[in-house]
Amino acid sequence: MAKHSAGILMYRRVADGVRVLLVHPGGPFWQKKDRGAWTIPKGEKTEGEDGEAAARREFSEELGFTADGPLAPLGQVRQAGGKWVEAFALAGAFDVSAFSSNRFEIEWPPKSGHLRSFPEVDRAAWFTLEAARDKILAAQAPFLDRLEALVRQEDGATP
Repeated sequence: MAKHSAGILMYRRVADGVRVLLVHPGGPFWQKKDRGAWTIPKGEKTEGEDGEAAARREFSEELGFTADGPLAPLGQVRQAGGKWVEAFALAGAFDVSAFSSNRFEIEWPPKSGHLRSFPEVDRAAWFTLEAARDKILAAQAPFLDRLEALVRQEDGATP
């Protein structure tokens, strides 16, 4: 059975356009990966959990920041491994220097018998939509297009 995750694509308007908040996964596998490795702050939904509630919970866990305000649905995408990700847009501001991620444990190095703790997210950054398209995991790129259409619609332009 495919896993289901939910997350928030926070955005802010600036003089020259829109910036989006992306996070870089922590842990040894992602340590040296950058291009195509960043994601929206997201995580697995618990059984029976509503997508918006899961997205807000995961945003808080991964960034240490409460996502207040109305969420706009951006739909779902299916990632290469089969996981479904549901996303919501949220206009907001967040100081990336102040983020605090939860941690997870894995055996590292593999088959060593040693458990090591890593942050779930090791970096957070604001990107232009163009730069975000280069940084984001390919399967999540449609969220950027959907956000761009949403912002144009909010501005009164036709999508």
